[in-house]
Amino acid sequence: MQMKTAINAVKFSIVITTHNRLSLLQRAINSAFAQTVACEVVVADNASSDGTEDYVRSLGDRVVYRRNATNTNHSGAVNAGVDVATGDWIKLLDDDDYLAPNCIEEMISAIALRPQAVICSCQAAQVNEQEAELSQTSPAGPGKVFYIPQADIHYGMLLEVVPFGTPAQVAFQRDAFLRSGGWDLTMTSCDDIDSWIRIAQFGDALFINQCLAYRTVWSGGYDQKISLLQRRDTNILIKERIYALIDQRYQAVVPAIEDICRYLQLHWSIVAFKQKHFAIALSMAFPTAFSPTAWRLLLQAVKFRQQDANALSIRKEILVNV
Repeated sequence: MQMKTAINAVKFSIVITTHNRLSLLQRAINSAFAQTVACEVVVADNASSDGTEDYVRSLGDRVVYRRNATNTNHSGAVNAGVDVATGDWIKLLDDDDYLAPNCIEEMISAIALRPQAVICSCQAAQVNEQEAELSQTSPAGPGKVFYIPQADIHYGMLLEVVPFGTPAQVAFQRDAFLRSGGWDLTMTSCDDIDSWIRIAQFGDALFINQCLAYRTVWSGGYDQKISLLQRRDTNILIKERIYALIDQRYQAVVPAIEDICRYLQLHWSIVAFKQKHFAIALSMAFPTAFSPTAWRLLLQAVKFRQQDANALSIRKEILVNV
């Protein structure tokens, strides 16, 4: 009875963003239709010219359709979709990704345990174009469901032990999204992470250690088209925005932002070197390669990623089991 009450108490809208990828969009929509609890399905179309409009309109009132007059990029499509959605919570979905049938049901059950939450994430599987699983995101902490109090979220994000993940993994409270100002139209990458940072100002975070979403890794993915230099610059911008929101209790223990930027320069120089972009690697590495603090932060980040999630001391400090 309590489970049924929780499911009926929270209304979800699944907002699917798309542009000229009809065959993939159909899979995403079908995964929304297949949810074990009823959800509003919204398609935010960035002026597709491949028959997307005709297909979505053929679905009738099963789908709320919002078509942008021009391609407003990912951020613009998200904002348009959320604008017409009526759910208390929004589950985003890119057109090349899809959901497990019990995704929304599991998220509603988790939210019922922590009504103060404004953002909820889960594990996801990375799949190829044939839907064969390539990998799965690691558990993000102890237990099946756990929460992070709002005051601890940004500190954990800065240290990269609070990984909300991609839109396929994340749902958020619609009111918190609107209060945060929506997605930043000036962002060309990491627009999702930038949004999670701002939404997290308004409540707690939930993580579900269960694979509830599938993210397609393929050559047509938008993230494959972003240059290393642009990715580095955006990574630094994101860290600066997180840093500005860290709770006062952690100010005395966080590294200086200048040191964090040096560590990121070093990190991306190594990425460039591994990808055999040697000139870019050298330009990024100098002079940060001579910074002991940058190396220390890099080694600390590697250590965090290599350790089992349950063993991380930082998580024992900031994560509270539901």
